[in-house]
Amino acid sequence: MNNDIDVLIVGAGPTGSALAVDLARRGVRIRIIDRNAQGFPGSRAKGIQPRSLELLEDLGALDEVLASGSTYPRLGIHLGPFTIPKRMFKLAPTTDDIPYPNTWLIPQYSTDALIQKRLAPLGCAVEYNTQLTGLTQDAQGVSAQIEGPAGVESIRTRYVVGADGGASKVRQSLGIDFIGKTDETDRMIIIDCRIEGLNRKYWHVWPWLGGRFAGACPLPGSDLFQVMIRLQPGEEPQMDDAALDARFRQQTGSKKLRLSAIQWKTVFRPNIRLAENYRLGRVFLAGDAAHVHTPMGAQGLNTGIQDAYNLGWKLGQVLAGAPDALLDSYEDERRPIAARVLGLSTATYEALGKLDSTSIKRGEDEQQLSLTYRAGPLGSTAAGATAKLRAGDRAPDARLRDAQGNPIDLFELTRGPHFTLVAYGASAAKALAAVAWPVRGAALKRVAIDGLADADVCVSDVNGSFKTHYDIAKDTLILIRPDGYIGQIAVTGNTAEIERIAALVAPPHASRHAAAAHSTTGPVSRGNPSFAALE
Repeated sequence: MNNDIDVLIVGAGPTGSALAVDLARRGVRIRIIDRNAQGFPGSRAKGIQPRSLELLEDLGALDEVLASGSTYPRLGIHLGPFTIPKRMFKLAPTTDDIPYPNTWLIPQYSTDALIQKRLAPLGCAVEYNTQLTGLTQDAQGVSAQIEGPAGVESIRTRYVVGADGGASKVRQSLGIDFIGKTDETDRMIIIDCRIEGLNRKYWHVWPWLGGRFAGACPLPGSDLFQVMIRLQPGEEPQMDDAALDARFRQQTGSKKLRLSAIQWKTVFRPNIRLAENYRLGRVFLAGDAAHVHTPMGAQGLNTGIQDAYNLGWKLGQVLAGAPDALLDSYEDERRPIAARVLGLSTATYEALGKLDSTSIKRGEDEQQLSLTYRAGPLGSTAAGATAKLRAGDRAPDARLRDAQGNPIDLFELTRGPHFTLVAYGASAAKALAAVAWPVRGAALKRVAIDGLADADVCVSDVNGSFKTHYDIAKDTLILIRPDGYIGQIAVTGNTAEIERIAALVAPPHASRHAAAAHSTTGPVSRGNPSFAALE
């Protein structure tokens, strides 16, 4: 196939950038373009949920994300001369299975930049001032026309992913319906600026009847606030700096506060839309191109980068020779998640308009740790269950010990673009080496827990962390997908169940010699990791 690249990514927001990092680390040939002159300048989506923090750890961006953000401050609800402190949620402690239990506050401009920073070591960079002007596809690939600083260019690619926002050019080119509504009567001004006379102790809220309010959230890593002013129906806002300052003081009822150093401003309209399809042939939609949300609950950005995390390994596998049907599972798994998240954020936003206290509460639903692909085509099997978990569920973390007695987390072993096959117990460890795995595509890391085996890593569950969180009753094999979800659970000796899933998610022609199948010195596809350092 005569293609210039493997994947063209249109849009370099958090979704497109996360996908670019995931594909590039797999050795996939990519280009990522964005029509804007530079990265997104505003704070807009500012909450990173616990599940997304796990994803960012896997992509290598977490340390800087944590250093550039903070936990959410308490709300400071202003009622006349009084300020009532209230938390949206209680801060939770780190546990064996959930290493990052709290939503992280970080402005979107920082998140975008820190994800994109991971591209440079992989030999990639965002091509700004470059836009898609047309595309056509056939059975072998996609012909795309792009226009950038060097002029018009025609390129050939095997796949295209549209991560180009709610007004997606890719989605429009495909003619895919964007089902839902945009409420033009309900608008909100959002501003990034300094506020003279306001402390940074709280996320300040000034509620009014009729659902109108003003808010000011301190942005970590800066002296800025994100200011929100909900407009009255029919109000046409003046967007010059002086008018915004006056409008803020009017809404807060305070003559002491002053807006200054305005960095970014916009008028937001609630969009609640879901693409009818996520795939058409060799073209895919992800992030806001596929679903747009209200701003409540910090769901939009998180759902988008998890779209990327789901799609990236599947594209990598199909490019290596896995069945094309694997790419259909992207829509089957991710679209129901987006539909549910849309309902959650919409209900929370509507509660805000009624001054309902549920509008400021956050809990497990928002954290996205309990999202599951059980009902999807890769999870709906009769096998694949413990008392707590089934194929399609998030694979929990667990605290283990390596051969030298040093602590090591399960997430350290699953981190990277590979699959992980965990054998728990002595008899499962013996079966570990018998599982055949293809020599092409993502590698398989074999991990033996509490059993000696021909494995990449042997560890022990000294404190019962793995047994507790996976609720293991007997010796078991557990296949963990590259995106951190359980691919299959099989009782001792049932290697056929693991190989059956491998036939769905990996290229054919697995070696029947187990030692060769998991050798890190044999033939592997580009981008496969070596596990020697962990043995």
